[in-house]
Amino acid sequence: MIELEGLTKRYGEKVAVDHLTFTVRPGIVTGFLGPNGAGKSTTMRMILGLDRPTAGDVRIDGRHYEQLKDPLTSIGALLDAKAVHGGRSAYNHLLCLAQSNGIPARRVAEVLDAVGLTAVARKKAKGFSYGMGQRLGIAGALLGDPRILMFDEPVNGLDPEGIHWIRNLMKSMATQGRTVFVSSHLMSEMALTAEHLVVIGQGRLLADTSMADFIRQHSRAYVRIRTPQRERLLDVLHEGGITVVETGGGALEVEGGKAERIGELAARNGIVLHELSPQQASLEEAFMRLTAESVEYHAHAEPTARVPQDWGAGWKGA
Repeated sequence: MIELEGLTKRYGEKVAVDHLTFTVRPGIVTGFLGPNGAGKSTTMRMILGLDRPTAGDVRIDGRHYEQLKDPLTSIGALLDAKAVHGGRSAYNHLLCLAQSNGIPARRVAEVLDAVGLTAVARKKAKGFSYGMGQRLGIAGALLGDPRILMFDEPVNGLDPEGIHWIRNLMKSMATQGRTVFVSSHLMSEMALTAEHLVVIGQGRLLADTSMADFIRQHSRAYVRIRTPQRERLLDVLHEGGITVVETGGGALEVEGGKAERIGELAARNGIVLHELSPQQASLEEAFMRLTAESVEYHAHAEPTARVPQDWGAGWKGA
């Protein structure tokens, strides 16, 4: 379990993390979301003792990171896949980590096999692709068989097979009762992996809730309807006090979860329905709605090229 209480980090006048309080619990995958510059990486670095908090406290199973004996056996983390000595082989990189944490050398071969790097175990890390570096970083996180796993953008550089593998690995670790804390910008992947979400913006906590509740609270739910008896259905729904919005493509939309009532009204009035489908917005839409006011860097459409006023002033033609 990871516990944060009033965790704060300032860099001069800049507040990177602002009184964060939340708990990452075992047995589920907890997603950590926020716009660029929200403070996610700084928070993870403070959990691992790489940055010292300005105020507040963070504990790993009740202890500060520096109090952990052989920390890799308590918490395994991947924050930067490139944080590897390029002149060392994958095997020797992991062996050094193992020896410094009292982990048996045989564990090195086990995790290399688990992440699919056995064939390149003796090759130097500087020749690895980004995806191979990610796998090596994940191997390092798994090395001590820890009860807590923390990943920052773990699917970066991985091919579809690798993404599927890391997703199932995280779910499997959580099923075993471990604490799994993962940050990612890939909303579609997070929606398939996490059960609980912690969302921050400008260093402050915006949400700490289940995936299902987060989407329900911060996105639009509606029912989409298609029928060849459009005008008749509009009259029936109006008489039933149901507000309908006409959309493009011949579809109708009704806000909220009224699918059962709409179906009953249509059946009672002999109206044929070609579609009656409840729609729930995606995690991405819910995230964008919640964090709209917390985005630090806003992109805009590329401005139209302007022709200088004196362009061709001396042009005489051909």
